[in-house]
Amino acid sequence: MTEGIALAVQGLGKRYGRKTALRDCSFELPVGRVSALVGMNGAGKTTLLSVLAGLLPPTEGSVRLPGSDRRIAFVAQDKPLYRHFSVRDMLTLGAKLNRVWDQRRAQDWLARFDVPLDRACGKLSGGQQAQVSFAVAIGSRPSVLLLDEPLSNLDPLARREVVKELLAEVVDTDMTVLLSTHVVAELGGVADHLLLLADGRLVLSGDVDELLAAHRNYAGPRSEQPPVSGEVVHASHVGSQSTFLVRAAEPVTEPWTARPATLEDLVLATLENTRMVAA
Repeated sequence: MTEGIALAVQGLGKRYGRKTALRDCSFELPVGRVSALVGMNGAGKTTLLSVLAGLLPPTEGSVRLPGSDRRIAFVAQDKPLYRHFSVRDMLTLGAKLNRVWDQRRAQDWLARFDVPLDRACGKLSGGQQAQVSFAVAIGSRPSVLLLDEPLSNLDPLARREVVKELLAEVVDTDMTVLLSTHVVAELGGVADHLLLLADGRLVLSGDVDELLAAHRNYAGPRSEQPPVSGEVVHASHVGSQSTFLVRAAEPVTEPWTARPATLEDLVLATLENTRMVAA
């Protein structure tokens, strides 16, 4: 796997009149990694992906693709296709519209999911239409692949297969993937880098393993303070018991217990804390 930065974003902002959709977003995506863009509906995920893809101009800030001959492909949430085009026609269109095109790579993707090349896109199932969109994006041999809610039209088995094939593409080509979702459970075993968006602001980012290693859940008798020092991400008090999610990795003694934080713990606690601060 190649070390380096695939995409660098600095001070990115987007406004629609008086409404601010993104504000002061700065981050870097590592080469050859799968990054998850997580946030509630309306957090600004689609706007951010559209700006990164060049479909929307930013109001402020910059997007940079370090290196030469870097290319971005974007699969939108509605996965637009020409309904009367056959699948084969869509691949032909992809070949004409992209400066770089790998027909075999696109066809191989469709073959893995048994999508017929001669059928009109409008007569395909929602899951098959999603596979055509993926194939066109993969065929353009992007260095960065942006996916907006990519698994929403797929059944559980197809989701698992798509994730497996995407991970294989990342390993084989050093492609960088940024996928958005509001379902944290979809990220298990998939993403190794996290971008957490809330109200258009980036509230948490970094390597997933490093973020999880830096946080612990502590539970014990009701208390206003956790049993360890560190930043309290979230606190909960029910009856005679308190639980704290703390940016710390210190051991504790009875009656307190500690357990590792999960990605869902960290995401939900950060979002709830952000909402409470905003209120």
